[in-house]
Amino acid sequence: MTTTDKRTDRIVSVLDDAFADLMKADPVAFRGKYRKMAADPHSFFRGTACLFYADVTGMEDPYVTDRSDRIWIHGDLHVENFGTYLNSDGRMVFDVNDFDEAYVGHFTWDLQRFAASLALVGWQKALPEDDVRRLIGRYLRAYLSQVDHYRRTEDDEDFALHLDNTSGPIHDALVTARCRKRADLLAGTTAREAGERRFREDPTIRRLKKTEREKVVAAFGRYLETIPADKRYDRDLFYELRDVVGKSGFGIGSAGLPAYNLLVEGWSEALDNDVVLTMKQANVPAVSRFVDTARVESYFANEGQRTVVSQRALQVHTDPMLGHTTIDGAGYVVAELSPYEVDLDWDDLTEPDDIAQVVELLGRATAKIHCASDEDSEQDLVDFQVEDAIADGLDRRRKEFTAWVTDFGLEYADRVREDHALFVAAFREGRIGVSAT
Repeated sequence: MTTTDKRTDRIVSVLDDAFADLMKADPVAFRGKYRKMAADPHSFFRGTACLFYADVTGMEDPYVTDRSDRIWIHGDLHVENFGTYLNSDGRMVFDVNDFDEAYVGHFTWDLQRFAASLALVGWQKALPEDDVRRLIGRYLRAYLSQVDHYRRTEDDEDFALHLDNTSGPIHDALVTARCRKRADLLAGTTAREAGERRFREDPTIRRLKKTEREKVVAAFGRYLETIPADKRYDRDLFYELRDVVGKSGFGIGSAGLPAYNLLVEGWSEALDNDVVLTMKQANVPAVSRFVDTARVESYFANEGQRTVVSQRALQVHTDPMLGHTTIDGAGYVVAELSPYEVDLDWDDLTEPDDIAQVVELLGRATAKIHCASDEDSEQDLVDFQVEDAIADGLDRRRKEFTAWVTDFGLEYADRVREDHALFVAAFREGRIGVSAT
């Protein structure tokens, strides 16, 4: 068997182990997921966190200690997992988003995954290798500088990327988000019937039969109990349920996962104050398939709780509607479908100097999720100062560390481009779980 054949078998095996149940449950959704992944190497990279961890967990990691190898990590950090949101203090913030893969692991894994993602994007933009190296280095130095900042202050909440301290594409995203209106989101997703809102009919939603609807309504009631007391609105009217539908059409990472949209009353009986919630089944995080999970698994009742606890451990001032529930024993995450979420647009970022300004801020944002938690984070799996653990492990080795992550990013990006071609060939030949037709 050739090296290429062995690698193809590894790709097929890892994807099958990660997604077999979901592929069986919804082969059409997975065919769509795999077609999106086939589009280009970075799309393939986004959809194969499981393959990344199958590789990286078997590699030597000389820069972690017995503490920095078990911090809360994002788990799927790439250049497109950053965007805006309206935090629980009512401020428009630019930060890391999408915490579905969050788990406990090496702090280096987030940095390595981002470095590989940046190298892939740099290659797709035809940037010279030296420019890509400088961009990864700038990201890492900004990350380490922000880690040092957290070591010097006891206030973990004093840093955020917002309208007053950003410029360029990140500031543009914040301005765009600020101009969004809840009424526009409601107009696009709902219709008025007899003075009430109901979800608008479209190909991505389905009306629920009585038994399934009753299960979702009961799950909604359980979800309300998981909202922290200081984030729960004190008006019962706010949480009055108006409509429920099944939902499909989410991104690459959510194919095959059952999901629902729920319409609740909102801040008042005015129709433009209604709120749309998403209730999505949580998946098994990719990294957990390749590490010792005994301590972590016993900590959570289900993957929905794991996702929510992880997000509160990684993000300051989380969505006040964030919570979790269960349906038929499976964990679900509930959050607001917010009109104020705008992803960073990389299409017009073509010049290294412009990209450098962006990745410097992303490095700082990455340090923030590692070192600062939400005020309602009650987890004690990580019970030490993460910034100290990271800095102690890199004492007098920061240049070597930066070079190590940079080299990894470039080399793994090469690996991903080769893997992408192997994946496309295997998918076309019907070897990856679902038929290509």
